[in-house]
Parts: sequence; structure tokens; C-alpha cells
Amino acid sequence: MTTTRGQIRTHVQSNAGIHFNELVRESEFAPGQIQYHVRRLIDSGDLVRGEFYGRTHYYPPTYDEWERAALALFRRETTRELVVYLIEHEPAEPAAVAAALDIARSTLEYHLERLVERNIVDKSYDHRNQVTLTLANPERTGELLSAVEPTVPDRLVDRFTRLVDDLLEAGAESR
Repeated sequence: MTTTRGQIRTHVQSNAGIHFNELVRESEFAPGQIQYHVRRLIDSGDLVRGEFYGRTHYYPPTYDEWERAALALFRRETTRELVVYLIEHEPAEPAAVAAALDIARSTLEYHLERLVERNIVDKSYDHRNQVTLTLANPERTGELLSAVEPTVPDRLVDRFTRLVDDLLEAGAESR
């Protein structure tokens, strides 16, 4: 294995779920070099590629499909905060989560939809159709959560969404 390929593999192993653009930003190599070596690492079984929500992420082969999807989601700041809140306060009602995170319900539902779809969060309904949120697998989720930090671009997207939510809410209140 070449030195370049080894460095890329080591970086992905240390940053499971890293997406291509982030790998390029954090690397000293040109995008074409990274593409070439990542393709070879995938062909040799040293890396796994996953497509989640419009982005290509790379993982060591030790992660299963559930873990890969979870890591991709945890790279979003709001999703990460939502999961941390549930670890500390489950079971929780969506209104309480949205208020605690200071996000709009629509933003909460956007993130919840993906978490429920990937069996990270369970949404249950009582006899009055009230929703309760719990983690599907708290221990496994907690372990994965500690393996990843949201990137600066992902944080900016989430903060921009919160800013728009705040502006829309302020506009609605002034009417």
C-alpha cells in the first residue's frame, strides 16, 4: 500500500463517516488523488462507501449498515443535540425536545424523520395519539455518538436553519 493510500485509510478510520468534501478539506492531497486512492481502498475491502441523504461517506469495514447511517446522521449538529437530549431525558415529548433545543417543530420533525427511518429513535403513540420519543438502542447509540463530531459546514447549515426558524417565528409574532 502506498504512503498516500495509507494516510487516507488512517484518516477515514479515525473519522468514520467522513464525507468526500470533508476528506478533501482535511487532506493535503488533491481531490483526484483522493478519488483514486479511495476507489482502490474500497476495491481492496479496506474502506466502505455509503450514500446517505445526498452525500457519500466513507467508513472502515467494521461498521455495519445501521452504524454507518447513524454516524452520517450524527455529523449534523441538530441531530446530534436531539439524540444527546434523548439520552439524558428519555422518554420525551416532541414539544419538550423542540423547546429545549430551541428549534421549530418542523426542524425537529425533519431530523426525527431520518432518525426514526434508521431505527435510532422510536416514536410511539398513546391512546390519545400523544407522541413519545425514545432511543431504540441507547447503549449502541451512545457509543457511536462519541465517535463523531459535526463538521464546521454541517454546523453552519444547522445554525442557518435555526436562524431562518427564528426569523419566521419573529415575523409570525409581529403580525
